Amino acid sequence: MPPSSAQVTAAEISRIAGVTRATVSNWRRRYEDFPDPSGGTESSPLYDLEAVRAWLASRGHASAATPSEELRTALRLRAQSGGGTPEGLLLLVLAAAGRSAQELTAATRSPDAELAARAQRDAASASGAVPAAEAVRFQADDAAVLRALYTCVRDEGGQAALGVLAERELEDSAASGTYRTPAPLADLLVRLVPGSPARVLDPACGSGTLLAAAARRGARELYGQDALDVQARRSAVSLMLTAPDAAVTVRAADSLRADAFPGLAADAVLCNPPYGVRDWGHDELAYDPRWAYGVPARAESELAWVQHALAHLAPGGHAVLLLPPATAGRASGRRVRAELVRSGALRAVVALPVGASVPLHIGLQVWVLRRPEPGGPERRSVLFVDTAADPATAAGRDGTAVTARTRGGSRSASLDWERITARALDAWRAFTESPDTFEGEPGVARAVGVVDLLDDVVDLTPARLVRASRAEVDPAELSAEVDAARRDLVRAAKALARTAGDESWSAAGATAREWRTATASDLARGGALTLLRTQPDSARTRARAADGGSGGGAGTAARAVLTSSDIATGSGPTGDPVGPYDDTAPVVAVGDVLVRAVASADGPMVRVAGGEEAGALLGHHVHLFRPDPARLDAWFLAGFLGAEENIAGASTGSTILTVSPGRLRVPLLPLEEQRRYGEAFRHVHELRAQARRATRLAEDTARLLAGGLTGGQLLPSREAAEAGGRGGDPPGRARPDTGTTLVGPSRQADRLGPPADGGVGTSRKESGDPVEHR
Repeated sequence: MPPSSAQVTAAEISRIAGVTRATVSNWRRRYEDFPDPSGGTESSPLYDLEAVRAWLASRGHASAATPSEELRTALRLRAQSGGGTPEGLLLLVLAAAGRSAQELTAATRSPDAELAARAQRDAASASGAVPAAEAVRFQADDAAVLRALYTCVRDEGGQAALGVLAERELEDSAASGTYRTPAPLADLLVRLVPGSPARVLDPACGSGTLLAAAARRGARELYGQDALDVQARRSAVSLMLTAPDAAVTVRAADSLRADAFPGLAADAVLCNPPYGVRDWGHDELAYDPRWAYGVPARAESELAWVQHALAHLAPGGHAVLLLPPATAGRASGRRVRAELVRSGALRAVVALPVGASVPLHIGLQVWVLRRPEPGGPERRSVLFVDTAADPATAAGRDGTAVTARTRGGSRSASLDWERITARALDAWRAFTESPDTFEGEPGVARAVGVVDLLDDVVDLTPARLVRASRAEVDPAELSAEVDAARRDLVRAAKALARTAGDESWSAAGATAREWRTATASDLARGGALTLLRTQPDSARTRARAADGGSGGGAGTAARAVLTSSDIATGSGPTGDPVGPYDDTAPVVAVGDVLVRAVASADGPMVRVAGGEEAGALLGHHVHLFRPDPARLDAWFLAGFLGAEENIAGASTGSTILTVSPGRLRVPLLPLEEQRRYGEAFRHVHELRAQARRATRLAEDTARLLAGGLTGGQLLPSREAAEAGGRGGDPPGRARPDTGTTLVGPSRQADRLGPPADGGVGTSRKESGDPVEHR
């Protein structure tokens, strides 16, 4: 009997081919040789998958779907037909990963009944390795899925097939709130554990990302537990594939209520636990021996996970947990936090930037703990690091501060993990080498004494505690920093004044000028410009991106992505090239006009590409207009495309306004006149850039001054005080530079005399001893 072929809908065809549904409908109308329906109804026809593939191959679409996409399709179609997902496929992945490519190819060519029997034998051979595994029964009806799975393992590897199956099983089980810990974050958590721990536990292992990272660092005994059966099975198979030499033990159960490893004393515990769970077992676990640092409150499930991790450590072992920021300051957790600090169990808290992991809208924290050793040294301080604070934040070309950006302008992808990791590890290593002499970095890292932390709230938020370290800054250094900032501000203000004083325009007359206009679509049809945009994520783009192709053949890893956020902030390309950027992704060239696809008042809507942007990939949510320089001036085009009324007229939507690029209108003017307008728009752009730079520098200077005055490093000059006392310049009018001189405390003896009118200064008691009034 020939191998069976699945049936697909028009929507499935569009996904397989990497095109829109409308394109498939167009194929059906235009091409007589398009396959006829083989089933379904008149309104929802089904097509033979093999016939569709053959037709796509004849049209040049043969490679649109990857093996993992075909496996995903087979699983979905099986579910749609009422067959459900066959049990034992995870086991089959594990078994198939150990077979040669020739054996897997032979399996795919077997008749359906023989294929099912072979797959059943393979899955049964791996049943002992996976938790909660049931007896495997494959039927001939499962042949399409089995064939797709063997092909996926052969061509893309076991991990690719495992990921597809996990997606399907999570959908079938209606599980929610599951997500993967980003690989760079998992590596950071593992590297915060000193040395090379051999025995590692993750009590909320999910897909096994943290344990896999530990295996890469040399761990040889991996223990995992997860409340979801599907996650536990996935984790076990994934770890066996990635760490074949390690001893893997994974159990399916709730770690807090049903600890599967009660006697385990691990060298390290890594955990990214669920957050905000109120039904974690507070009442039934009230007398649990794990709560050595206090019974966690009902709203403090995270502190229950912290103590669970400490209970599973050998003395001197380390636990690293990823926790929400509320854990560090919630009033209900104050007593447990105080005991963790007092006992020396808490060693460090590292704040991460927003978007480091789910939930993406908050900055998570990493807690590093160590189980105290009997008779061990006293821990007198705790390290706090704020990796989101960046004193050396790069400035965009418009003077706007630029932080790590995300792919396509979203919050879910690229952060500067190299910088984040280096900042956290450098501070942690220096602190562990000499906690008592650790100097830290103002505003970024600070070791805070245990006594200072044990106040009424025991707030362990790094951003608050590292900011407090400003008081330890050397007054002379801060004074020099203020002077440098003021000089930069003065230069920026002068540049802004020069730019604003350049009158490159004049009144049009009694009435505003009018002109004929054309839409961008009309100009594109006439060849005056080309409209480009990155393709949406599809089977084709994912397949080609996996091959490393992009931008006309250059590897994506060598190119940054220009995102909508980059245009809004005035920064260079900061997007992550990892993702659906294939060989069709447009590459930005000098003179291109870039327009954000979502209308917003948050920053400029338009940019003319220069040398900084040249060679970058065009990000999602960005339209690219490539003008013919013999017919259109780039700056003239950008100026009119970005006009507020033009953007408003070409936008659709209610909450989110999406710009339709073809509807944007451009005046029809001679090229020479376009260039005059272009120079004027270039001047407007420069004015905006200078204004942003001056604004940023003014804010920075004011922040330094206010911080220095309130922190005690800077003092107002006597001349300024005397001028104010004489009723000097009114508020808002600038005083001479000599009236704003600031000095550090180390120089106050040279600059300050006896206090006037009871003001702040230095006086002497009758005994002659100095007394400083604050």
